[in-house]
Amino acid sequence: MSEEASVSRRHFLTVATSVTGVVGLAFTAAPFIASFRPSTRARALGAPVAVDISKLDEGAMVRVVWRGQPVWVLHRSKDMLERLARDAAALKDPESNESQQPPYAKNDTRALRPEYLVVIGNCTHLGCAPIERFEVAPADLGADWVGGFFCPCHGSKFDLAARVRDDGSPAPTNLSIPPYRFVGDELVIVGEDTGANA
Repeated sequence: MSEEASVSRRHFLTVATSVTGVVGLAFTAAPFIASFRPSTRARALGAPVAVDISKLDEGAMVRVVWRGQPVWVLHRSKDMLERLARDAAALKDPESNESQQPPYAKNDTRALRPEYLVVIGNCTHLGCAPIERFEVAPADLGADWVGGFFCPCHGSKFDLAARVRDDGSPAPTNLSIPPYRFVGDELVIVGEDTGANA
């Protein structure tokens, strides 16, 4: 075998061995590197949730889960918005000073757009799930009930802006408002806060 063929063969074997070693190292290191990333479940728990509101009728509500919590999107009718003003005197925190909400939701409707309420559906008393009771003056809630949310576990009552009523409700504060934003007139993105965009 000639000296030139021997050098060429050694060069080929060196390159082939190096390439094989690098590929093997990559296959070995990939699972370790991947283990440092959060799992799909962990990423999903904190990921924003898109809610399609294009077909949500007035007076209807849709429920989604964001970060393991129930989130409600209520499309309030004009009548529901008018009832909010009638209920203000019966509230513990009508100005939402003691409650959790983004700055753009610290208003009478607790919303970025008055017709849409986006709220976390956990009672601020013990974390139970209130139910929607949008009818006016039902027998079990009394003549002064103008619609809202009722927690059957301990009796907390919230108005149509998720503000707690001051009529013996054990909940200390209004229901929490998550960060959210609108994408046109069709989507609400819960979990993304880009400020007061309308």
